Amino acid sequence: MRRLLIIAGALALLGAPVSTAAAAKPSTADRREAQKECRAERGTTEASEEAFKAKYKNFGACVSAGAREAQAERKEAKRAAKKACTAERKADREAFKAEYGSFGKCLKQQAKAERVEEDADDAGESEERVNAAQACDAERGDTPATEKAFEEKYGTNANKRNAFGKCVSQKAEGDDGS
Repeated sequence: MRRLLIIAGALALLGAPVSTAAAAKPSTADRREAQKECRAERGTTEASEEAFKAKYKNFGACVSAGAREAQAERKEAKRAAKKACTAERKADREAFKAEYGSFGKCLKQQAKAERVEEDADDAGESEERVNAAQACDAERGDTPATEKAFEEKYGTNANKRNAFGKCVSQKAEGDDGS
């Protein structure tokens, strides 16, 4: 009987992290937002698709990473909104009440504004990666000699196959590798 209680207690402890992990999954809205951003980052050109594959390997990996990022951004937006609304309400209760009516409305408006700003930043980063991929594709050239020089300049592993991804990363971060 005692062993049974110990085993049941151990199983209960093992089950606790599973339930908290399930609650930490990104929402459907987070996944939808990530899919939209991944489509934009993947682009439509061969160069942007190659850069996308070098960074993520596949679309699902991008969506998973993007959904986790979107979830974190949403949570941070809520925290920042709460902080801003609390400060605003403390500064002038009457003006706060006239503008928002309630604390909940303030939270909603502030969080939405924060998310819109984050989405704009994400879109800008995607555009930078697409532009960097196009620049790297042009730099790589079409001849075996230019491709070899490109691999030597950017490749870091033994077979230099990571050259394109490294180039895109450097250009997207603003470092041209020179």
